Amino acid sequence: MTDTTNAGAPALPTFSTIAMAREGRLLRITLNRPDAMNAVNLALHDELAEALWFAQGDTGSDVIVLTGAGRAFSAGGDLDHIEHNARNPHLFDHEARMAKRIVSTLLDIDKVVVCRLNGHAVGLGATLALLCDVIFAAENAKIGDPHVGLGLVAGDGGAVIWAQRIGLTRAKEYLLTGDLLTAAKAAEIGLINHAVPLEELDARVDAFCAKLLKGAMVAIRATKVLTNLELKRLATALMDAGIAYESVSVRSADHLEGIQALKEKRAPNFTGR
Repeated sequence: MTDTTNAGAPALPTFSTIAMAREGRLLRITLNRPDAMNAVNLALHDELAEALWFAQGDTGSDVIVLTGAGRAFSAGGDLDHIEHNARNPHLFDHEARMAKRIVSTLLDIDKVVVCRLNGHAVGLGATLALLCDVIFAAENAKIGDPHVGLGLVAGDGGAVIWAQRIGLTRAKEYLLTGDLLTAAKAAEIGLINHAVPLEELDARVDAFCAKLLKGAMVAIRATKVLTNLELKRLATALMDAGIAYESVSVRSADHLEGIQALKEKRAPNFTGR
């Protein structure tokens, strides 16, 4: 019998930093810079916006899995790329537009987006994971948004999603300190859904996706849309201000000091400038 599951579906795009594959009606998007722990450089930032835009309208899929290649989900911003932006802050304007597009597209997708958190998710990596609908994490993974540790404002979505997942009080604690959480702690406080042994991660994700794909997809997708309406309202209200504040902090002396301290593996000496 001929398999017509994806008959007429568009061909998957190809990227240098992202791998995409269909498995029946499941679309898998993999951040694919494993040697750099999937740290986000300019190429990955731009290609992620394109990949998510494609996934939103892909007629060949009903459920999306977002994951990372190798040991990490995403280690956040690539340090060389961050330093390049800090020394050429006008370049951040392009990234600001892309960041808004990534956040808005993730919230607009009416398909369930499942995060397979195979390893650490830091900074923008954490934001990407937390904007997914359901998160399964390997129990050895850590998650956190240490923008402030680099002298940056958490303006690329963290201020939108953390409070919605764990409440304002806890969100402030983690965003203002930049502390990382273990997957077990994150599951305990409701930041993520499940922390499981790494060897069980694939089975748990696959079983959950299979359950969704057997469900009433029109109802599931519309329910996802409804539950994201408030998130979209908040993102609309906060993202422009967040990007503006982050843009100011990109130009700060503290940001350059945070980068240098990270490169030298020492504590930063912030001056408030």
